[in-house]
Amino acid sequence: MILNGEKTSQSMLMYVIRFCLPSNDHTLKKTLLIFWECVPKTDSNGKLLHEMILVCDAYRKDLQHPNEFVRGSTLRFLCKLREPELLEPLMPAIRACLEHRHSYVRRNAVCAIFTIYKNFEFLIPDAPELVTEYLETEQDASCKRNAFMMLLHVDQARALDYLSGCIDQVGSFGDILQLVIVELIYKVCHNNPNECARFIRCVYNLLQSQSPAVRYEAAGTLVTLTNAPAAVKAAASAYIELIVKESDNNVKLIVLDRLVQLRNTSSNEKVLQGLVMDILRVLTSPGLEVRKKTLNLALDLVSSRNVEDMVMFLKKEINKTATETNDENGKYRQALVKTLHTATIKFPDVASSIVPVLMEFLSDTNETAAQYVIQFVREAVHKLPNLKSAILASLREGIPFIQSPNIFMSALWILGTYCDAEGSLEVLRLIKTSLGDLPIVDSELAEQDEPKQEEVEQKKVPSGPKVTADGTYATQTALSTTVVSKKNEKPPLRRFLLNGEFFLGASLATVLTKLAQQFSELNGAGSERSNRFRAECMLILASIIHLAKSGLISHQVNEDDLDRMGAVIKIIAQGIPGLDEQYGDACKKSLELMLSSKSISRLDANDKLTNSGSARSKDFVDIDKTINFTQLLAKNNQQGENLYDSSLSQALGTAPKDTKFDFSSSKLGKVIQLAGFSDPIYAEAYVNVNQYDIVLDVLIVNQTSDTLQNVSLELATVGDLKLVDKPTPVTLAPNDFSNIKATVKVASTENGVIFSTISYDVRGSTSDRNCVYLQDIKIDIMDYIVPGNVTDTEFRQMWSDFEWENKVNVMTPIRDLREFLNHLSTSTNMKVLTGDAAIEGECGFLAANLCAHSIFGEDALANVSVEKALPMDDASPIVGHIRIRAKSQGMCLTLGDKLSSAMRSRRDGQPIAAPSA
Repeated sequence: MILNGEKTSQSMLMYVIRFCLPSNDHTLKKTLLIFWECVPKTDSNGKLLHEMILVCDAYRKDLQHPNEFVRGSTLRFLCKLREPELLEPLMPAIRACLEHRHSYVRRNAVCAIFTIYKNFEFLIPDAPELVTEYLETEQDASCKRNAFMMLLHVDQARALDYLSGCIDQVGSFGDILQLVIVELIYKVCHNNPNECARFIRCVYNLLQSQSPAVRYEAAGTLVTLTNAPAAVKAAASAYIELIVKESDNNVKLIVLDRLVQLRNTSSNEKVLQGLVMDILRVLTSPGLEVRKKTLNLALDLVSSRNVEDMVMFLKKEINKTATETNDENGKYRQALVKTLHTATIKFPDVASSIVPVLMEFLSDTNETAAQYVIQFVREAVHKLPNLKSAILASLREGIPFIQSPNIFMSALWILGTYCDAEGSLEVLRLIKTSLGDLPIVDSELAEQDEPKQEEVEQKKVPSGPKVTADGTYATQTALSTTVVSKKNEKPPLRRFLLNGEFFLGASLATVLTKLAQQFSELNGAGSERSNRFRAECMLILASIIHLAKSGLISHQVNEDDLDRMGAVIKIIAQGIPGLDEQYGDACKKSLELMLSSKSISRLDANDKLTNSGSARSKDFVDIDKTINFTQLLAKNNQQGENLYDSSLSQALGTAPKDTKFDFSSSKLGKVIQLAGFSDPIYAEAYVNVNQYDIVLDVLIVNQTSDTLQNVSLELATVGDLKLVDKPTPVTLAPNDFSNIKATVKVASTENGVIFSTISYDVRGSTSDRNCVYLQDIKIDIMDYIVPGNVTDTEFRQMWSDFEWENKVNVMTPIRDLREFLNHLSTSTNMKVLTGDAAIEGECGFLAANLCAHSIFGEDALANVSVEKALPMDDASPIVGHIRIRAKSQGMCLTLGDKLSSAMRSRRDGQPIAAPSA
């Protein structure tokens, strides 16, 4: 009642003092401690109430109580008192508690002395000396920790003197005391770097502590105090051991982030390069995110000295994943293949050992992993000419076992583009083998007419002993026959064509054209061998066209594919001058341009991550940055930011947030007026949006001259919002005010609305309960969305997996295509994945992909396809549509609404003016 605003009278205090305070019941005593903490202890003039003298005497007796629980709880209560008049008579009893037999009392006595000395130093001016003497004789770990913590905050010199006297025994201390010692060493060395040499050995010893928390803090302190290679290596090794031995994946990710931060400086990176194999031990963890982050870190740190060892380790990991087929294991296999691909391009010397391992994944049922392999093969053949023959030979051996038509098509294209003239005949034989008997239609019809061959398999099945009629045993055997149907497995290319994959036939036509050109150059344009080769190519294409028109295929064939194959037959038969240059050199030049564009885009992405602080920062500084010379700094000048203070401020929510990923704007910008100034109760709310919940801090003001009782804030939510607890009713005096807090849990990314009312009773009134209806509070989806980043392959895979799609037509006053795209990206927090090289220039058309992540782990994709209604007119409107895909329906619809509202506003956020009549 007191917390809700009820006023207490002196008569009630006397009743509590007379009947409750003398009680010996422990539960009642604990309740009384809460009561005396909340009750006002001064009158309207700020003077201490006379009744408090009786309370003070009662608690003096409790400090001398024989029960340790009563003493300890009373000491904890004294830590919260802010009236020195009450504390002064109790000081002798508090001092005496330092010598109590029970550690619970001594521990709380130290906390009470610490709080009293910090708030009212005149009450116990000799507290540092008293606690220092107590610390010398204390044996309990928790009591020593509290005493040392007090010296750390009030008298660091005495704390350092104590630490210097027992620095060789720090390893035998408890973990709670070791953590405080690490904090003391950090703060002392942070303020005075000259003290680092004095305590650096102690921090080294704490790296061997039995407590993971102590090792983690000691490693962070060590790399903060010194950049010596030995210190960096010791701290990194401690981090790696923590990651390997810790079972919680969240802890693993946090410690991995610390390792990534160690990589920021070039000097630390050289040290960490020698620990790559130790870092790869983290791959034994089952978490996919941990494995991906570990692979990225190892790939950034690997050098020519240990790349072979890393490749051998990753080969073993790939072999381990070959026997498991779950979804997470398939994604891990993709990450391993991608890492090997990048390592091969980065260090071409190890390509010869990686190629046989990756080629096995061409037949993998996981198409994404096979896609990474075929991209690696294409890039390796182009950039590593010394390995071209070995790679092409491995590709010819593995192509019959490929399971995906897209991978098969890419493999054929690589063989047709990069094989030499002498290998053209071998590639043609491989294609004919993959097609089977020609013509395809005749062989398929003949196969359907043939009766099914059946094999009879006989098995001799022994049975157990049988008992005859005369009681003797006899052994019985039986001959069982099984009819086994014999099914002929179709070659891969024929199987794909029968399944309707005729785009593969169009791609095959291009390959056959290249092969025919190369073979003709080797054997002469009009020779018999050249003509026979061209005839074989035309027979293959004609057979595929006949299959497409025969009716054996249930799928509808694209006319463009048929036209492409028919045109290629004419080209092979008649020939076109200059075609070999277009199919040969020009094709390779286009591939080279594409690969170089991809490498540039990867570098640009890394630079953007570097500038945002999420990746390795180069040794570049601003031209006007201050240069700090350690030798010229004053001793009391602090270097950089205190990590302990910043961590505490982050935990308390007082740390400044990064504006880029700030889920809420300024505090004043989030204040919403809920009621009018003429209402009996005025209300306004500050909406604090956290990651997984929304905290409403509602200020209510009684604008009447009556006392309002049972003032209740009623909340109702629409959307995926859930009220955690119902706000407690309060009582408001005339013209009084109060704050009511409510927490709303957010479960998914979609817009929500919070409806609210305030109901109350007027004291002395006989009327019904009154009610004030408040303004709705709308929760914006943009508070939970941050820009995302995925590769093109991942985008296509996610686009096909997501089942919800929302199509939004474009209507906007913006006339520039690129400006419109930037406006959409800024308004929706979605990142443009399409590179600048692909969307630069003015052609009257623009297509781009966008991606965003939510803090709940959801992804949203968008494809923008827009054009100018009149390409030659700059003032013509933009037409087109935007397609949004997401896994959940709410996110898909909400993003569509956000895009629609963004298109209806200008770049400055103002709505579009209505057109004049």
